Amino acid sequence: MTNLTQESKCYSAGLKMLMRREHSRLELFQKLQTKGFDVDVVNNSISKLVEQNYQSDDRFSEEFIQMRFNQGKGPVKIASELKMRGINTFDLSVFDWFQLAKEIRQRKFGDLSSLDFKETAKQKRFLQSRGFTLDQINQAF
Repeated sequence: MTNLTQESKCYSAGLKMLMRREHSRLELFQKLQTKGFDVDVVNNSISKLVEQNYQSDDRFSEEFIQMRFNQGKGPVKIASELKMRGINTFDLSVFDWFQLAKEIRQRKFGDLSSLDFKETAKQKRFLQSRGFTLDQINQAF
C-alpha cells in the first residue's frame, strides 16, 4: 500500500471517530495506531484534522468536563481522567463543586440530618470515590 492511500485511510478513520464523539489527540493517536497505521502517517493525519478544526483538545476537554460533571464526578477524578487522555491544561473553576457534592450526597443517601459516625464515614468515602476534595466533602455535611 502506498503512503498516500495509507494516509487517506488513516485520515478518514480518524474523521469517522471524531464524527461519533470528540477525542483528545492522544486518544486518536492510540486508536489509529491500534488499527495498524504507521506512526508518521498517524501524526500527519491528526495534524491535518487539527488544522481543519475537526479535532480540538480544548473542545474535547470542555465536553468531557461537562459530561463528567453531569454524571456527578468530582474535580479530582475529572482532572486525573483528563491527564490520562493527554490533556494537561483545563479549567474546572466554572463549576460549583461544593453544590454538586451536596446534591450527589442528598440524591444517594437522602436528607439525613442525624448520622452516626459509621454512616458519616461511609458517605464521605462515597464522595471521595467520586473525586471530590476533602473541603467539598466536609461542606456537603
